[in-house]
Amino acid sequence: MTKCSFIGLGVMGYPMAGYLSKAGFDVCVFNRTVQKAEQWQAEYGGAIALSPAEAAKDADYVFACVGRDEDVKAVTLSENGALHAMKPGAVFVDHTTTSADLARELGSVFHSHGLGFLDAPVSGGQAGAENGQLTIMVGGEEPVFANTESVMQSYAKSVKLMGGVGAGQLTKMVNQICIAGLLEGLAEGIHFAQQAGLDVSAVIDVISKGAAQSWQMENRFNTMAQGEFDFGFAVDWMRKDLAICLAEAKDNGAHLPVTKIVDQYYGDVQSLGGGRWDTSSLLHRLKNL
Repeated sequence: MTKCSFIGLGVMGYPMAGYLSKAGFDVCVFNRTVQKAEQWQAEYGGAIALSPAEAAKDADYVFACVGRDEDVKAVTLSENGALHAMKPGAVFVDHTTTSADLARELGSVFHSHGLGFLDAPVSGGQAGAENGQLTIMVGGEEPVFANTESVMQSYAKSVKLMGGVGAGQLTKMVNQICIAGLLEGLAEGIHFAQQAGLDVSAVIDVISKGAAQSWQMENRFNTMAQGEFDFGFAVDWMRKDLAICLAEAKDNGAHLPVTKIVDQYYGDVQSLGGGRWDTSSLLHRLKNL
């Protein structure tokens, strides 16, 4: 039986690891909070490890979905990191959204140890993870990707190789840049409709059938209009992602004026106490100017 390890059981990793188990893989999980790992084991079976290295031992594939660049380094390169325990030919797949520089660094390190590496950030949010409908954008060598694609399909609706190591993270940056601008436009549109005394539901019902349509519009307008922002992808994480985008743009010469402004707007939301609110909470900022 193919053995998989999953490091990080947050709102994304928990269901992703669950889909691996339901697909019939032998799964071992690691989480910094052991109680979360025990909860996962009670629901899905499998094994629990007390360190990333223990989880990675004898695994064919090691998946990780943690928080930031430094967290990825901790679970890979530290004394108890996965790198030092993986068997030759095994593959490490990082689903964390990180800098492309870190992906390239890890790709080089893992390759030098005879291991495969894929940077594979995801899109689809908590709902996508829970429903096994994530979009995965992957960077890495084609043979490593071909060997791993079917495993990732356990929790995804789309898995695509975008180029060499780092290309997955760069593609995720494009995704976040587009979402940031879209959400600000949607927030302003709803705010305008409310100020104009229009029926927001009726407005969205009409314009969502035309060129303004988007996933965010169809799935977030109702909760936005009601001032509900206690779900979905948090503002704190979006600002982390946008900081990565802006740093990369500084290096490659891309101009991101709207992204820079929206990042500042999310800073305003944080100042209003909304760091853990959903990213659609840009509407709340407009109501409190």
